[in-house]
Amino acid sequence: MTSGEWDVQFTRPAQKDLAALKNLEAQAFREVMKLAGDPYRGEAKRGSLKGARALGFTMPGGAYRAAYVANKHERVCLVFIVGPHENFYKEAERRYKALRKQGRV
Repeated sequence: MTSGEWDVQFTRPAQKDLAALKNLEAQAFREVMKLAGDPYRGEAKRGSLKGARALGFTMPGGAYRAAYVANKHERVCLVFIVGPHENFYKEAERRYKALRKQGRV
């Protein structure tokens, strides 16, 4: 990691999300890894996802999202969900709540 870049980490469920994308996994990974150079490129969320950000990107088949938390003190983006836009936020809320309960964010 260079001084200008952040570390991008994936929770175990987010790793499984990527694997489930099968032939789109590498492309989705490249899109999410852009956070290393610009961790605030995703949209800041409100409500039950306050403190998290969502990065939108397009791949074959439609719109996709990655939700993450940017920790400026540790210079780490913790990605906790990656997937198609459809029904994305309901699962993102559940996972974010679990991360807060575990004290990971």
